[in-house]
Amino acid sequence: MSFYHWQQDDLILYVKTQPGASKDGFGEIICNENQADQIKIRITALPLDGKANKHLIGYLGKLFKVAKSQVTLLNGETSRNKKLQIHAPAQLPDAIKAEKY
Repeated sequence: MSFYHWQQDDLILYVKTQPGASKDGFGEIICNENQADQIKIRITALPLDGKANKHLIGYLGKLFKVAKSQVTLLNGETSRNKKLQIHAPAQLPDAIKAEKY
């Protein structure tokens, strides 16, 4: 399985977050046997009062060149394992471009 899939124009992304990192960025792909693979995303925000989730949404919005309102946390609000939806991304990072075409 891949760490993402498409639903029409929306990208569904499976993520394992690493809050409190020294800088924001993509990490390795984590392969899971019985569930979707995940991509590790390091973020500088700490997991306090939803700050890490807000930071992650903002980071993904910049990365995919969409408004923060186009990035939706579908599940995993209090977990490091998250499922996000990005509505009609205007840009794709290299990890996704390589697999899409």
